[in-house]
Amino acid sequence: MLSSLRPSGTVTFLFTDVEGSTRLWDNHPQAMQPALARHDAILRETIAAAGGWTFKTIGDAFCAAFATAPAALQAAVEAQRRLSQEAWPEPVRIRVRMALHTGSVESRDDDYFGPPLNRVARRLAAGHGGQTLITEVVQELVRDSLSPNVSLRPLGEHRLRDLVRPEQIYQVVHDGIFEEFPPLKTLDSPDLPNNLPLGTTSFVGRQKELADVIASIGSGRLTTLLGPGGCGKTRLALQAAADVLENFPDGVWFVDLAALSDSALVPGAALAAIGIREQPGESPSATLVEALKPRRLLLVLDNCEHLIEACARLVTELLRSCREVKVVATSREALGIAGERTVRVPSLSTPDPAQRATVESLGQYDAVRLFVERATQHQPSFSVTNENAPAIAQLCHRLDGIPLALELAAARVRSLPVEEVNRRLDNLFRLLTGGDRTALPRQQTLRAAIDWSFELLSPTERTLLLRLGAFSGGWTLDAADAVAAGGEIEEWEVLDGLTSLVDKSLVVLDGERYRMLETIRQYVRERTPSEEIEATADRHRDYFLHQVVGRAGIRERTAKGAHDAIAREFPNVRLAIERMLAEPGPEHIGHWLVLALFWMRRGGLGEAIPLVERLLAVARHWSPSFDVANLLIWMGAVY
Repeated sequence: MLSSLRPSGTVTFLFTDVEGSTRLWDNHPQAMQPALARHDAILRETIAAAGGWTFKTIGDAFCAAFATAPAALQAAVEAQRRLSQEAWPEPVRIRVRMALHTGSVESRDDDYFGPPLNRVARRLAAGHGGQTLITEVVQELVRDSLSPNVSLRPLGEHRLRDLVRPEQIYQVVHDGIFEEFPPLKTLDSPDLPNNLPLGTTSFVGRQKELADVIASIGSGRLTTLLGPGGCGKTRLALQAAADVLENFPDGVWFVDLAALSDSALVPGAALAAIGIREQPGESPSATLVEALKPRRLLLVLDNCEHLIEACARLVTELLRSCREVKVVATSREALGIAGERTVRVPSLSTPDPAQRATVESLGQYDAVRLFVERATQHQPSFSVTNENAPAIAQLCHRLDGIPLALELAAARVRSLPVEEVNRRLDNLFRLLTGGDRTALPRQQTLRAAIDWSFELLSPTERTLLLRLGAFSGGWTLDAADAVAAGGEIEEWEVLDGLTSLVDKSLVVLDGERYRMLETIRQYVRERTPSEEIEATADRHRDYFLHQVVGRAGIRERTAKGAHDAIAREFPNVRLAIERMLAEPGPEHIGHWLVLALFWMRRGGLGEAIPLVERLLAVARHWSPSFDVANLLIWMGAVY
């Protein structure tokens, strides 16, 4: 928690960094040591003198917070003045770019979180050494209190690298400071050729994944972003591409393959995106390779999964023939070619609904931030309160932090309280419809997004996925062999099928256990025919009663290890109990006695009593036996 002396709530941020610092360190390491020390001292002194607080430094970059915009501007002007007049050690000359923005943020652990920080960082990236840029918000706050020797020069509207609508940018002009600079390094700069599409919403969270993708682009030639439909692969790829624009003088080119159904059209789509004409008598792929041989560019191939072989062939040819070309692909499975680096795109972080949710505690979760930001766009009066915080926490958790699902749920806030949206998630595939009408149909509803992945599976993979929906809370390979094998699926095929479903982002592998996102599991349960559900549920019951509960009892009924084995699988054991109670018989008494000891040791009698009552209704009619007597004694002890 930030102390009361540090700005909170609505804060003005000043971000700075040294232009070309990597080059300076490489060429003049000895001179850079004293130069950077002097740079740091000047910035710390001017920030502190203006009442600011430096909350983070990253290399030569400073991040400072101010309670007011005029104070932040004062620090920036004074710092630029002193830096411009400093006698730097030859042959080094330190030139610093700066950016200011004001907005509401969350404060936690001596740091700040929220969209305003991303916005000021994007504006910083647009500037040049010695240049100070401010947003329109800051301009409104400082224009009536400017010093006589300070003015603001409007630079017009520019598309910044956050990929949202163009915004007005102002340059701070001060007597004695260099005023003329090259064009801003924005998406509409002629020096940064690209066709990156303009988005309508901001990029939320994903800072670690963004850093991972950028690092992979820098060190490798092919980076593939993997994840299920709706997880945000495209948005992450676009943001990473925007952030590395300067590294590709021949441009960054986005190729959307989602609408294509013919694999032969992939090379032509890439040609059209870059603006290269097809040549008569020459294949599109040959034209593309020949045109790109002398170029240094980044190609972003989006939605490759349904054209995976064609994409793999094209990328292989490009990487083999065009030494300065790099590729970023998004797909639900890897391209599977040499040199490919994969980055899994996970769900956004979600709160634990079992923990007490408050306005302050929810701010640290990316899923909540995305939901709240999108909900506010649909309903400007929407806000997080301590009253609705538990519903928001539950909603984000139940939707697995999937961005598409969160955005569709946020749209419902236009007509429903968030508590009601959360309550109706039991019918989430009916509730989560009505996405962007300009998007492809599979991007407008959650069901359509998962349908798209399901239809790309082989018949064996579909059957396996449906059977895996019988599990709750995850499963092991042994459990999958026992429950999913049968009929058209041989036991030896289960491992290959599981591996394929993991590769296609429909199943998650955590260590030695597999699991499904709950949204995928609910979809699978709805798609599974009733006769398949019945047969799979019987195999599931038999496995967990005999192999988990039964073996635990054989090892030692009171052993901690035996109870731990049950606890690890208890979501599945609970389902097996429900199945057993549909047709309870004396043959299951041994299982009940093991479970009795488990519940007594773990303090779960509150859950046990309703089950016991259902069992008691039939157990009194069984033939007398020692085991039946033990069971009745235990049931009496429970009461």
